[in-house]
Amino acid sequence: MAFKKLSLLFFLFFYIRVIVSDTVVDDDATSFGGGGHWVLLQRSVGISAMHMQVLLDNKVIMFDRTDFGPSNISLPNGRCRFNPNDTALKFDCTAHSILYDVASNTLRPLTVQTDTWCSSGAVNIDGTLIQTGGYNDGYTKLRSFTPCADAQCDWLELPEPLTSRRWYASNHILPDGRVIVVGGRAAFTYEFVPKTVVNGKMFQRSYYLRFLTETRDSFPGGENNLYPFLHVLPDGNLFIFANKRSILLDYDRNQVLREYPVMPGDEKRNYPSTGSSVLLPLRLTGLGNGTWFPDAEVMICGGAFPEAFPLADKRKVYIEAARTCGRLKVTDPNPKWVMEEMPTRRVMSDMLILPTGEIIIVNGATNGTAGWEDAVNPILSPVLYRPDEPDPLKRFLVLNPSITPRMYHSSAVLLADGRILVGGSNPHRGYDFKAYPYPTDLSLEAYYPYYMGPEYNAVRPSIIAVEAAYNTVSYLEEFSVTFSLRVYRPVPGISISLIAPSFTTHSFAMNQRMLVLDVIAVQQVAPFAYKVTAHGPLYPTLAPPGFYMLYLVHAGIPSVAVWVQVK
Repeated sequence: MAFKKLSLLFFLFFYIRVIVSDTVVDDDATSFGGGGHWVLLQRSVGISAMHMQVLLDNKVIMFDRTDFGPSNISLPNGRCRFNPNDTALKFDCTAHSILYDVASNTLRPLTVQTDTWCSSGAVNIDGTLIQTGGYNDGYTKLRSFTPCADAQCDWLELPEPLTSRRWYASNHILPDGRVIVVGGRAAFTYEFVPKTVVNGKMFQRSYYLRFLTETRDSFPGGENNLYPFLHVLPDGNLFIFANKRSILLDYDRNQVLREYPVMPGDEKRNYPSTGSSVLLPLRLTGLGNGTWFPDAEVMICGGAFPEAFPLADKRKVYIEAARTCGRLKVTDPNPKWVMEEMPTRRVMSDMLILPTGEIIIVNGATNGTAGWEDAVNPILSPVLYRPDEPDPLKRFLVLNPSITPRMYHSSAVLLADGRILVGGSNPHRGYDFKAYPYPTDLSLEAYYPYYMGPEYNAVRPSIIAVEAAYNTVSYLEEFSVTFSLRVYRPVPGISISLIAPSFTTHSFAMNQRMLVLDVIAVQQVAPFAYKVTAHGPLYPTLAPPGFYMLYLVHAGIPSVAVWVQVK
């Protein structure tokens, strides 16, 4: 009887949906169905979204820097910030951070006390943003932000300092729950957060990494090894890329395990020759039957040539940016870079993994480099990259353009609903709303990828529930997800993807990671309802503990994600 009632409920629900939208899609729902579209969400959020982090409550924290001068949004209740060390405005009643609510398209100002310019961050296993470093009085600062339900949460400045100045450093969450902080300007070391406690005392230490010294270019301001690209590989060791070189680091023993081949070409890839990097999706199907680690492949796109920064910064001569991308299968015994060309040259672009496993490349310019007034010719059209497309000539697809240039200090993040949130752009030393041709931009917009089109409604799954206690996906354990679907296609069937939310700044989405889980079974439980059962990740080196967005993907079309905690 219960089954019949459930069946009737789903029948009525989907009957109504059929009346609203009775579109039938082509057999290949994963084929490119259009260039997507853009929607302006906010003309001004009051600040330039230089740094972005999606949180587990589907809010996005954004901030720029305290020494820009007054922003365009006031702190609430007459609150002001007094900082005698601030180089621009020691008494400031405006905000330099906001919390954006995705569902309501609203925001509220937050109070950050010390300068966060060019800082970094990672979300810990409990969902708290741990934010590190910055400039001036923020060089060695640790801050945190914990999501809350009552709209009272705000930034917390932590008492313990970092051991080194971390300006233009990178972060990554580790399999044991710690955060590693690597590099920074004139910082050739790495350290861990939180600090180790020994006999009741805080043990603080940084570890020298010669690789950071060796990859630094000598001319002032043009180091080309800042914001190094970090990726935790399936064996738990850390891949680090800087300039044109990369290594595998055992961070617990402070030992370089291997050095990878130098990336071909003259182009540099890290700040200020800012390219971008992703770890391509890790596919866990079949692991455990004698194969314990999946293949891991890093992709790096864009950047600038060695002379780009001095020419742009000193002479305002803007040479063309890099056009190439490189893929390196870092788990191979003898890996080699496989080079490809993007449709256009690009510097300062953001690369994000979509729930489909495709890569979107947004923002940036075709000429120049990162830095104040150091780039021209913005690229308005995103590019879709399909890593599994066998024909290299068909892997890149140019998408529909935005109307807003996103230059230096712009950012982008993936939202749980599948959209790309894009904001920021301030290529000037302060807020400059009259600059021509690239004024400071405080707007926020969303890009809707092709898979959100109504023509895919019939094959788009909708998650009903995660059948795991407290939405927890445990290592080595099975779990199930029930979902509704109007038209089920056994081939290619359903897959489950976990995506870690990124901390994005300066074209690098730190901590970004996608895992395609091993599906055990799919069964129908009602006329339009199904249950999929899968294995959780085998161990933390594959999926560091914390909160992930869980997507179902059917016929190449993803659901809206639900948040799960992996532990």
